Amino acid sequence: MHNPPFISIITVCYNAEETIERTLQSVSLQSSSNYEYIIIDGKSKDGTLEIIEQYASFVSLLVSEPDKGLYDAMNKAIKYATGDYLCFLNAGDKFHSCDTLKLLINQVKELKVKPDVIYGETAIVDNKGEFIRMRRHSAPKQLTWKSFKKGMVICHQAFLPLRTLAPFYDLNYRYSADFDWCIQILKQSNFMFDTKDTLIDYLNQGLTTANHKASLIERFKIMTHHYGLISTLINHIKFTIRALVKQ
Repeated sequence: MHNPPFISIITVCYNAEETIERTLQSVSLQSSSNYEYIIIDGKSKDGTLEIIEQYASFVSLLVSEPDKGLYDAMNKAIKYATGDYLCFLNAGDKFHSCDTLKLLINQVKELKVKPDVIYGETAIVDNKGEFIRMRRHSAPKQLTWKSFKKGMVICHQAFLPLRTLAPFYDLNYRYSADFDWCIQILKQSNFMFDTKDTLIDYLNQGLTTANHKASLIERFKIMTHHYGLISTLINHIKFTIRALVKQ
């Protein structure tokens, strides 16, 4: 047993007045206070900052200034974070329940060794926060860096690494830097702890077709970098065959 882990919850946002409040409410309602809450805003021009101000007592740090995009903002947050673990919670996403952090912290503090990565399941919700379905990829029981050969097997928001193991996001990737980030962390990790709980309610916003295609291209490049071209091609052929069989 060791000290309860301290969590750095991070939200990056820009012009998010329609979705930010559900995230702020979720953090404010957590039954555990063993966290810091960092918000990196890209100098929003709508009512985002006014909504954040209503929850100021739960916000440890608010930075509002122009940035170079999502992953640049996340890199800023990593610089400011002081917690044991990082938890990225996008505007519109929320913790699955009011006790999510408390249950996670209690599980981890009972372990003999601190995990390098804490992870769990993700539920997909609509704009009203209503449950749609569980995420297509369920969390693997044994998570390694090779698990990502199958794609993004863990939702980024339900993947909590030790801050000391977390590199900066590679800004050469515009859409899939989080995929690369998770693999980089897992490559240097030994103990991955599956909470077996649903940690996050993920807002089903959907990508535009153009961005989705660009994201897939980036993921292919990332997989080729980490796993090699032949292995990546074989896995993609398997994905295609499975998809055709299901039709």
